[in-house]
Amino acid sequence: MRDILAKLIAGLGRRPQAVRLLAALALAALYPASGAIGNPTFEGVATCAGSTCHGRAEGNGAVVRQDEIATWQEPSSQSGAHSRAFAVLGSRRGQQIAASLGLGNAQAAPACLGCHSTYAPPAQRGARFALSDGVGCESCHGPAGGTWLAEHYALPATHASNVAAGLTPLDDPRTRAGVCLDCHYGSAKPGQFVTHAMMAAGHPRVSFELDLFSALQQHHDVDADYVARKGSPDSLRLWAVGQAEAVRRATALYAQPKFQMQGAFPQFYFYDCHSCHRTIADGPERKLTFETNPARPIPFGNPPFNDENIIMLSAVAGALAPGEAEAFRAAARDFHKAMGAGPAEARAAAQALGQRADRLSGALAARAYGNGDAFRVIATIAGEATAPRFTDYAGSVQAVMAIDTLLNALVREGRVTRGAAAGIRGDIARAYKAVEEPNAYRPGAFRAALKSAAGAIGRLQ
Repeated sequence: MRDILAKLIAGLGRRPQAVRLLAALALAALYPASGAIGNPTFEGVATCAGSTCHGRAEGNGAVVRQDEIATWQEPSSQSGAHSRAFAVLGSRRGQQIAASLGLGNAQAAPACLGCHSTYAPPAQRGARFALSDGVGCESCHGPAGGTWLAEHYALPATHASNVAAGLTPLDDPRTRAGVCLDCHYGSAKPGQFVTHAMMAAGHPRVSFELDLFSALQQHHDVDADYVARKGSPDSLRLWAVGQAEAVRRATALYAQPKFQMQGAFPQFYFYDCHSCHRTIADGPERKLTFETNPARPIPFGNPPFNDENIIMLSAVAGALAPGEAEAFRAAARDFHKAMGAGPAEARAAAQALGQRADRLSGALAARAYGNGDAFRVIATIAGEATAPRFTDYAGSVQAVMAIDTLLNALVREGRVTRGAAAGIRGDIARAYKAVEEPNAYRPGAFRAALKSAAGAIGRLQ
């Protein structure tokens, strides 16, 4: 009955508001919303997949595209990665990882399902919920049953009323970052933390950048209707807040003893993988496999905390929030220094750094953004104060993703022409080439390519 009513409401299109409202009230009467159910349920992708809802073959809906399921299921592109997440567990690699860790069948292991499927406790799974959906609609938009599902079909529903009914407000950059980081960095929820043991068993290294990943997973058009309902998104804000929230998440988890340590050893997931995983060889003369990093006052030989997002946030603070910049940089230095003191000292320093990141996140989310801000951030990332910190693979990958992302935003927003951007792609390609293979990472070549790309972008201002 619910599906029939839902399709009826969606099919009414632009019919008189009273007609749509009556149908919506009928649906709400059968399936109460706005918190009427204290334990909201996850209804599964099938609930959203009707041809009059989000399951059209062609994106020609009046308000939203209505082909969102097709985009989510796209088998050959990044836009379909979420739908493939559960199937990945059944691959040879997925089963090998699970076997090495003694988890049994990966597609039934709680340690895997927290991120490779929509996380839903059994008591909150609706009749059409299926783990095999992978990362479905409700992973990002929140549980639909008993909350926003019955309200979002018809007028006079608005984005604000849907959010009030329980829809996750993904247009808010801090909220979106929190949702994404649950799996793309880790959380304290069951099955949402990638351990060093998992990576040792074959799990890929986790890397994330909010604006880029959002673009890869975008299932909607930012058209006039979208702007009227949610406002105009800003790629620089999304990227900057994403960096701040990544630092906040990393430090929050590290500050908890159950995540910081793994038995007698530190939880190496938090550390820079490639500072340790490099070729070991004996010879008549030593050959150092790292460069000294001026912002990491750690004892010689200690593995460094993976500071890829810390470096980016430091650059953002210097460019866009100078009043917070030095306090954040001091907290970051203290955090690295505490690594040589002990676990308790490191946890306390992590909490202090997380508080600074939280302040920056709020400031970056609230400020207005002008025409010169993206150019200023790009110049700062490749500038004399930041570039010497690109001594390691992870931070350098984050930097080239940032330059690429921000250039794309400048083109998308009409501040740089496509032709001008095309002339810079060669420098960006060289920077990507320098981080193409972790074992062949060349810091000097990377910094030179990054500086060349940033300089060329700066000349377009």
